[in-house]
Amino acid sequence: MNAYEIIEHTADIGVKAYGIDLSEAFAHAAQGMFDIITDKSEIENKGTYRIELSAENLEELLVDWLGELLFLQGAENLVFGEFNVTVDEKNFCLSAIVSGEELTKEKHNIGTEIKAVTYHMLEIHRQDPCFVKVLFDI
Repeated sequence: MNAYEIIEHTADIGVKAYGIDLSEAFAHAAQGMFDIITDKSEIENKGTYRIELSAENLEELLVDWLGELLFLQGAENLVFGEFNVTVDEKNFCLSAIVSGEELTKEKHNIGTEIKAVTYHMLEIHRQDPCFVKVLFDI
């Protein structure tokens, strides 16, 4: 099984990310998002960030997770390639350590600019197969 697949949608793009559990599916969703942003460029792990989030439900947690990464990408000009994620499904919390580097045109291909993470067609499946599906506004 692939870690994720790209979803083409009218004026949007998204990912359907798989995992053995939601923690891995959330990590693969982030990987897919950065593969879209960098057109699958190699990303070195030169620096790390710790992210702690809580939400009202899993859908909000997924959108907040990807939104936080998108914020760091835009505000700090960073791209990430490694995602160590733990999702607490009962308390709707996420703890992650992400690794990456500064985005440079010399090293990274510029893929598709993602403007926002959306709730449109958002899906979270906790059972076999475990996956999350999310669309991005481009």
